[in-house]
Amino acid sequence: MNTVELNKKEIRNDWSLAEIKAIYNQPLLELVYQAASVHRQWHSASLIQVCTLLSIKTGGCTEDCAYCGQAARYHTNIKVKALMDKDEVLACAARAKEAGSTRFCMAAAWREVRDNRDFDRVLDMVKGVNALGMEVCCTLGMLSEQQAKRLQEAGLYAYNHNLDSSENYYEEIISTRTYHDRLNTLKSVREAGISVCCGGIIGLGETHEDRIGMLYILSNLPEHPESVPINALARVVGTPLADLPKIDIWEMVRMIATARIIMPKAMVRLSAGRSEMGTLEQSWCFMAGANSIFTSESEELLVTPNPKLDEDRDMFKLLGLSPLIK
Repeated sequence: MNTVELNKKEIRNDWSLAEIKAIYNQPLLELVYQAASVHRQWHSASLIQVCTLLSIKTGGCTEDCAYCGQAARYHTNIKVKALMDKDEVLACAARAKEAGSTRFCMAAAWREVRDNRDFDRVLDMVKGVNALGMEVCCTLGMLSEQQAKRLQEAGLYAYNHNLDSSENYYEEIISTRTYHDRLNTLKSVREAGISVCCGGIIGLGETHEDRIGMLYILSNLPEHPESVPINALARVVGTPLADLPKIDIWEMVRMIATARIIMPKAMVRLSAGRSEMGTLEQSWCFMAGANSIFTSESEELLVTPNPKLDEDRDMFKLLGLSPLIK
């Protein structure tokens, strides 16, 4: 059963759960073929955007996200680190640009943005990274419309705030904020004129219906997120989800392919979990429509393992991929 018309360049914001379920549940090879075809209508299949993610403030978060080693209530080996110095952050951004990254994302382990000196320091960092000619992204927790506007005025290109899972499963992994809080932050970001980066995590113990439910919310927003990160759970010792099994690669492929078909214009980012994937597994994700990866000079994605830069370069060379230059 063909569930998409591959000869039409169409953006839809009225997908039904039944339609998404039918796409998601197709035979895997047919699903990947459709996703690869849609991908090629909207993007160059040989170009991958390389992004760098830096933890500018690590640990000590008051949230209880069951997957996160930065939550203060869990006993992990992650050390709390105060907000980094601006010059140190800008030096990291400059090195990332030199290594081929076009987007630099700064993450702070905060529940929410507060109007204080630390936020002022982050605004200065945003201005500095923007001046380097990079897309500058932040993920700082919840924020208000006014705070989003201040970030936009400082030159913020994108804001990341993931839904994590479906609304039905959300309260199984987080109790310190609501799904509605998440959506309100996305609304503030969009109304401030900032690009939206929003995706989720698979492997949290959720069902296929939960994954479909999350994609349903994302694809029916008034505007699709320009960036959709798909994360595999990075199991952190000391967190409630540490003993869950590694997610099967075909689950990632199916999720990426479905996201590509229903949100064709978005950058679909192969995010957390790459350290447990070889080149073969990652190549299937690229074939299914992923066109971005995250790198880090410390070989960590925030506080979890990530492939080395040299490994990514070798993979690109083998697969005939090139970094997207903007």
